[in-house]
Amino acid sequence: MSTHRLTAPAPGWTATTDVVVVGSGVAGLTVALNVRKAGLRAMVVTKAVLDEGSTRWAQGGVAAALGDGDTPEQHLDDTLVAGAGVCDEEAVRTLVTEGPDAVRRLIATGALFDRGEDGEILLTREGGHHRRRIVHAGGDATGAEISRALVAAVRTDPDIELIEHALVLDLLTDAAGHAAGLTLHVMGEGQRDGVGAVRARAVVLATGGMGQVFSATTNPAVSTGDGVALALRAGAAVTDLEFVQFHPTVLWLGPEAEGQQPLVSEAVRGEGAHLVDADGVRFMVGQHELAELAPRDIVAKAITRRMQEQGAQHMFLDGRHFGTEMWEQRFPTILAFCRANGIDPVTEPIPIAPAAHFASGGVRTDRHGRTTVPGLYACGEVACTGVHGANRLASNSLLEGLVFAERIAADLAGRDRSGELPERAVDVAAARAAQPVPLPPSEARAEIQRLMSRGAGILRSAASMADTAAGLALLAEQAYAHVAEEKPADPRVETWEAANLLLVATALVAAAAQREETRGCHWREDFPERDDAHWRRHLITTLAATGGPVSTPEEQ
Repeated sequence: MSTHRLTAPAPGWTATTDVVVVGSGVAGLTVALNVRKAGLRAMVVTKAVLDEGSTRWAQGGVAAALGDGDTPEQHLDDTLVAGAGVCDEEAVRTLVTEGPDAVRRLIATGALFDRGEDGEILLTREGGHHRRRIVHAGGDATGAEISRALVAAVRTDPDIELIEHALVLDLLTDAAGHAAGLTLHVMGEGQRDGVGAVRARAVVLATGGMGQVFSATTNPAVSTGDGVALALRAGAAVTDLEFVQFHPTVLWLGPEAEGQQPLVSEAVRGEGAHLVDADGVRFMVGQHELAELAPRDIVAKAITRRMQEQGAQHMFLDGRHFGTEMWEQRFPTILAFCRANGIDPVTEPIPIAPAAHFASGGVRTDRHGRTTVPGLYACGEVACTGVHGANRLASNSLLEGLVFAERIAADLAGRDRSGELPERAVDVAAARAAQPVPLPPSEARAEIQRLMSRGAGILRSAASMADTAAGLALLAEQAYAHVAEEKPADPRVETWEAANLLLVATALVAAAAQREETRGCHWREDFPERDDAHWRRHLITTLAATGGPVSTPEEQ
């Protein structure tokens, strides 16, 4: 049962549906489309507009065993290796066996993937994959094409209700603790303006990631961890928040660059580009059998080490040997944004450095997307299905969104048929009794990002994270102090986002400080070795009655 909620005005309007889906990326829209096919009413709530989430920024593609000689078992093996020993093998098996057909259904929905002259789908290769199994669109605009196809399908279905420019606030439950809807704030005018409530028989979180907790990230500005924060306040368990993947090759725009940074897809390395230092030395050769195509955590660490050794702020990605035609046809998006920033990949190496990219952890779910709160589901980057382990394999994220979104819709349809999805009455007394969380000022966002990047980013230690935890705690104390002084921050989008970032940052640091080893994308300078004897297990985080996150190791 939820004991905490964001400080917000009481809902001024109410809407009703069967299933409310929060988020409009590949996961959220796939849930909505499949729920409708089952005859249930669906509502999609999204923070900006339908195609503004992380899906549209995905360049590389979707991984699935579609090529000659490839098998789900080989895809499974590559995923388990990348996950560094903490993947849920059965969840991975579900992903790789159901994945190919899920991609075919996406094609049937209208997604147009790149094909050769013979009409066959083109496949490329990315880090950690031993086979060419990445389907792509528009060369390097796969996410944009998937988003286009799904948005078009949703917009043509008059029975899918849409609420854009809406920030989700908190979960509503019935007297038994079952999800019964949510509160949200709509940034608009008219009938649905300001804080309102959506009553539903089930709630699906597909809110994406939390990359904005760091100063430099590939995530869009809307990725402020809203789904994980809501789940924690609702009493749900989250898992493995410490495993944040830093993409190795993000366009370096200077030491002061902040916010969303342009990604240089792993597919560029998959097609043969080399990582080099300022002297042109390929430093990945000899470090891993796959060299530049090693799993992302290995490549990111190698880049960071080389930068430290040479006192450099970035390394380089050299694809000059591709020639103009290949850059223009295979990587037009990357070519365009490089040139827009004064770099021509045809004639010069691209300056790159790692940046926060993907949350492998998230809201804990089973293989049907069910969280530990009845009636609350999660899928996509906000969820932790166990597929990614300690380090996501390249291009498994879009596939995970597809596969587990379909499984959620199937579970909801089955529950509806069996009468297990009745109308829910909101427990108004419980909602009012939940403790309001004081809001930090909007400028706290930049301080949270600075603290996290400095002490809990790609390199971590007990000392650095203790400093980070102390800084985050001070921000929380200041928010409480301002309430006591009757000078609270105004409830608005910027302060709600800052509150969500503060909560997920605090939870992430608590988990990362507890995991005393280096595994996957969690790199401890003070514990540089992997420790299977003690740490080949998950960390489960929940919110204590006092409002602080508590991380507990899963029993081995």
